[in-house]
Amino acid sequence: MSRVYNFSAGPAVLPEEVLREAAEEMLDYKGTGMSVMEMSHRSKAYETIIKEAEADLRELMNIPDNYKVLFLQGGASQQFAMIPMNLMKNRVADYIVTGQWAKKAYQEACIYGKANKIASSEDQTFSYIPDCSDLPVSEDADYVYICENNTIYGTKYKTLPNTKGKPLVADVSSCFLSEPVDVSKYGVIYGGVQKNIGPAGVVIVIIREDLITEDVLPGTPTMLKYKIHADNASLYNTPPAYGIYICGKVFKWLKAKGGLEAMKEYNEKKAKILYDYLDESKLFKGTVRKEDRSLMNVPFVTGDEELDAKFVKEAAAAGFVNLKGHRTVGGMRASIYNAMPIEGVEKLVAFMKEFEKQNG
Repeated sequence: MSRVYNFSAGPAVLPEEVLREAAEEMLDYKGTGMSVMEMSHRSKAYETIIKEAEADLRELMNIPDNYKVLFLQGGASQQFAMIPMNLMKNRVADYIVTGQWAKKAYQEACIYGKANKIASSEDQTFSYIPDCSDLPVSEDADYVYICENNTIYGTKYKTLPNTKGKPLVADVSSCFLSEPVDVSKYGVIYGGVQKNIGPAGVVIVIIREDLITEDVLPGTPTMLKYKIHADNASLYNTPPAYGIYICGKVFKWLKAKGGLEAMKEYNEKKAKILYDYLDESKLFKGTVRKEDRSLMNVPFVTGDEELDAKFVKEAAAAGFVNLKGHRTVGGMRASIYNAMPIEGVEKLVAFMKEFEKQNG
């Protein structure tokens, strides 16, 4: 069977070149006579893999020297607890809730201290990003938290919130490496890699050094202390070794493509094809306020649940898979991450036009 166009929100499409390269190295990685899957994380060969991955990521994102890069496990969801455990010195933090994941992070933080919901877009099914230019940031807040790109609802912050001097913590799982970022604007920038970078099982945390201290909440498990992982260069215990190896290959692929500036341009071009069609279509409608649209996740509906289901079924039969929307929104969602080729989006739109003709 030929490869499908995979519009999954995560685990998601990976670059074909990366998969082929990994397949070639599956039984013998660079003359070691073994797969990276079988390799000791303490070996010279693996040390080179993880160090190169970090160096390439630093180069891609232009990460300042006073930030640590950590390759961890537990997905973005484990960070919902790890962040307050490590950063909530005053037991106060401010959360901006613009979707399911920010909401879960906020609920988790409530376990550890006083989490304040200082803005939310829940009143309109998270279909927009609230104005964050002048929010009631708490004077004693340890940090301000956002989920920068909302995978389920298809919204993205175009301007970072004014945190009034407090460290900004951002979950960037679904927009990671999709465009250039100024890392120095964040205290912590983190994301699960299974949407835009690699296989499930790795979460990358980029954290400013002054936020990594011994002073964590009482009862914080050793494995959930940033300092432990930072001091041990992400090798305190066995890391998700194969996942990091694939991430490293994706970083090299991104560099070869021209880096994050080039990726942003490519992603804007792809998203425009789909959004332009949604804006003119009589059958399909986008669900997000125009100025807050994500380049990565594009939710849309027909307004008729049966027709939505018919579309998803016929699309899958035609080779466009994983277009069903999240259960909290319904409808459809096309995730068009870095590795989704432009022809995938063009062919999807052609299919949608045909469907509209038959069912409009």
